[in-house]
Amino acid sequence: MKHTKTLKVRVRDKHRPLLNRMARSVNYAWNYINELSHRSIKERGVFLSAYDIQKFTQGAHRELGLHSHTVQRVGAEYVTRRRQFRKARLNWRKSHGVRRSLGWIPINTGMAKWKNGQIFHNGHYFKVWDSYGLSQFKFRSASFNEDSRGRWYFNVVVEVEAKPGTGKSAVGIDLGCKDAATDSNTGGVKGREYRLLEAKLGIAQRARNKKRAKAIHAKIKNRRHDRLHQYSRKLVNQNAAIFVGNASSSKLVKTKMAKSVLDAGWGQLKTMLEYKCAHAGIIFEEINEAYTTQACSCCGAISSSSPKGRAGLRIREWTCDGCGERHDRDVNAARNILALGLQRLEGERAAV
Repeated sequence: MKHTKTLKVRVRDKHRPLLNRMARSVNYAWNYINELSHRSIKERGVFLSAYDIQKFTQGAHRELGLHSHTVQRVGAEYVTRRRQFRKARLNWRKSHGVRRSLGWIPINTGMAKWKNGQIFHNGHYFKVWDSYGLSQFKFRSASFNEDSRGRWYFNVVVEVEAKPGTGKSAVGIDLGCKDAATDSNTGGVKGREYRLLEAKLGIAQRARNKKRAKAIHAKIKNRRHDRLHQYSRKLVNQNAAIFVGNASSSKLVKTKMAKSVLDAGWGQLKTMLEYKCAHAGIIFEEINEAYTTQACSCCGAISSSSPKGRAGLRIREWTCDGCGERHDRDVNAARNILALGLQRLEGERAAV
């Protein structure tokens, strides 16, 4: 069984001028389509489809220095975003100035190939740091993308062989701020990557050293991404079922805990677990975590000593009044989440 996966590799910096020129051409095509679509809606009440846009942009790739399929992809992407945001006119893509749009060059399926040890597209060769062995994959849709530091990356969708999971156990995960995640096996992943470099970032920002500030932001992102990837892969390899609490970062960012919640990367961890579990053929479910912190994972009682509300956030360990069991706050919650997840599975099997 095969599944699709997106691979990301960095393009050598010597290709930056060429990619910047191509990105400006993409912005020009996007802005032309934006104005064309808006006028069609305003003057005729007609929403142009991707097929309609293709008629107006046919042959433009020669003047723009782009592949013809790239211009088609820009039109298709514009229609998709117009429907998504339900607007007659979208934002302009800016090629210059402080608020310029980050570079983006879409590539249709089969229009980029691995040739002579390099990426070949639109008559140009692009050297990359190949950490995946791209020669063994058949490229599908792809794109060149620029980050905030001006570095370019090649992203490509490929098909890979699915490896079924071999784990036999189940695990529950409690999401938190101090520790981004704690599981029922007392494992977890540390959070606070932003907090660790916050002082250095503040120095760079006060000195108005934008280059240094961007580098620190990138380091924070890469560290968080790496830790969550390693942790999620470990869980998928060791378990047959994974249950995670339904803590919502989108709700908590409206509170005073916003910085800590965003620093933890809950949404990123859930996304990683979801697609990795799907590829491995194992169970992944979100569980309502109401009262999982307060209830004892041994006897189920909610004692007076258990942490409750915002005031109880400082309580990291507590002893149950009912059974006398001493708990670590997050491990106890993770075990309750695991128990609820197993109960749900039993209920679903009984219903079948």
